[in-house]
Amino acid sequence: MTDTPALPAVWRPRTTRTVAYLTAGVIMLGLIVLAVVVAPQFKLFDRVLMVGFGAVVAWILHMLARCRVTADESGLTVVNAFRTRRLEWPELVDVSMGEGEPWPTLDLADGTSIGAMGINGAEKTLAARQLAELRSLLRTRGEAPDPV
Repeated sequence: MTDTPALPAVWRPRTTRTVAYLTAGVIMLGLIVLAVVVAPQFKLFDRVLMVGFGAVVAWILHMLARCRVTADESGLTVVNAFRTRRLEWPELVDVSMGEGEPWPTLDLADGTSIGAMGINGAEKTLAARQLAELRSLLRTRGEAPDPV
């Protein structure tokens, strides 16, 4: 059984962040170099569009890399790619993550559920530890029933 983690606790994927930021850097660097060395028939506007396209791709990658789940005394903050959601402990009923799922699902007291992209299923060992810590917090603070 996992000990309840100290609060505040933050869970975020490592590999996803590394890959996203490295890819964004390579794309930006590549498009900046391309904009500088491209043939003279490409005007300034075309070059700016190249760099602008790279900036849009880098922004999307940043949005994917910023995903996290943060627990504090009053609840969870779930930061997914394009949406942040604040949940109080009584709103949380359960967390589940089946084999091969990309991230866990938080079941809420109102019958809905949301994904928690901050715990990445591809990082099996890290995800299992993070999921166990989150479950431990849910048992002690949320509406999740204690296991029998």
